[in-house]
Amino acid sequence: MKGAETVNIIEFIQKNDNDGRLIIGIDGLSRSGKTTYAKQLEKELSALSYSVVVLHIDDFITCRSDRYHTKFEEWYEYYYLQWNSIELKNKLFNKIKSASVLQLPYYISTLDRRIQKNVSIRHADIIMIEGVFLQRPQWRDSFDFVVYIESTRSARFNRENDETKKDIEKFKERYWKAEDYYIHNINPAKKANVIISNL
Repeated sequence: MKGAETVNIIEFIQKNDNDGRLIIGIDGLSRSGKTTYAKQLEKELSALSYSVVVLHIDDFITCRSDRYHTKFEEWYEYYYLQWNSIELKNKLFNKIKSASVLQLPYYISTLDRRIQKNVSIRHADIIMIEGVFLQRPQWRDSFDFVVYIESTRSARFNRENDETKKDIEKFKERYWKAEDYYIHNINPAKKANVIISNL
């Protein structure tokens, strides 16, 4: 996934690094390659002597009782209840430009509970946030630059492990309907600064 798009991102950062801390979003649907790309970009920026902090939006999901077996449809649970978007706006996005420390709600999957952790960003030149549905209206204005990684549904599904693939109904009713909603209502590719194809 390295190419002209990455050069564009680095050029943007170099042109704007006197404006204070920069917030970069790595958006894309499930299994599109967001985490891999974030690691690659972090490595390249670190080699240019930037101090980079990477945050993963999936670290801040809600407990299972808040997002499963509710009165809502499965796609709605995934899109609207998997993350507490207002809480994250208040604790993360509203503070990320100027705070020295963020207190964030990390989800512990083995315990199905959330704990508050302090994350130091005091010396960060760049904060990268990677995850799905990043360009929802509550969060989009907090980013200085957004990369959208585009990948076909079939390619993304093929990256799942064999056991996960067996529950095709969950993909159809929960994940894919929520993805369709995001694409049709938010149009993330259009709102992003750069689109990277990972077919």
